[in-house]
Amino acid sequence: MVQPSLPLIVLRPDKVNKAFFLLPFLLLPLFFLCAPLSVSAEEIHIAVASNFSPTLKIISQHFEQKTGHKIILVSGSSGKHYAQIINGAPFELYFSADTKRPYLLDKQGLIQAGSRFTYAIGKLVLWSPQTDLVDKDAQVLQTAKFRYLAAANPKLAPYGKAAQQVLMERGLWHKLRSRMVRGENIGQTFQFIKSGNAELGFVAFSQIKSPDNRIKGSFWQVPESLYTAIEQQAVLLKDNNTARAFLNYIKQDEAQNIIHSFGYGIP
Repeated sequence: MVQPSLPLIVLRPDKVNKAFFLLPFLLLPLFFLCAPLSVSAEEIHIAVASNFSPTLKIISQHFEQKTGHKIILVSGSSGKHYAQIINGAPFELYFSADTKRPYLLDKQGLIQAGSRFTYAIGKLVLWSPQTDLVDKDAQVLQTAKFRYLAAANPKLAPYGKAAQQVLMERGLWHKLRSRMVRGENIGQTFQFIKSGNAELGFVAFSQIKSPDNRIKGSFWQVPESLYTAIEQQAVLLKDNNTARAFLNYIKQDEAQNIIHSFGYGIP
């Protein structure tokens, strides 16, 4: 049986050098089509305190655009996240609203050694959607101008604990307890006030100072001398390269500027 012969390609001597010069460029697209990707996109899960969730969402979007990785945020109270983590919740990172719980996780050996750091200083405000309700010294708390005062649960949320300290400092904690509406976290507390279930309440300054949507109403920025400083710490729970890269990005100027634009202090 006669085998079909392949066509013979003959290059003129003056074309040989040119052909060999072009060959790598002609094969380059085929190389990229056939070669596997050396770096694949990864998905990480972050437990984040409710007050910091909107800020971290913006930071995550910038990180995703730069790296191609996917960030899944799970927002809630720092106390509940802590309970979930010690029971094996599959988070790579934990952004708490305090130092206590990250310290406990560190002490229990549940974080990557040396990863705990303060990423922001929170600020407490007394806020009302009504433009003339909250005065500059918060004397409204001693009047009958409101029916309900909202605050986060001090056992679960650091901002709730700060609110309790402020009211105790002013001798109003026991007096106002029957008029208080308690949120599980600072996000739920904010919704109580925004929806009108409470005329005013203690929230995070960052919740009314979004750089793209400043909230209307009246507020009193609580002097920091009236409550324990709200140092917010983050920890790396799993030895994951993408999670480490995200923590490193948080410390860079771009992310730090976003944090500051939401009304946080920078440590």
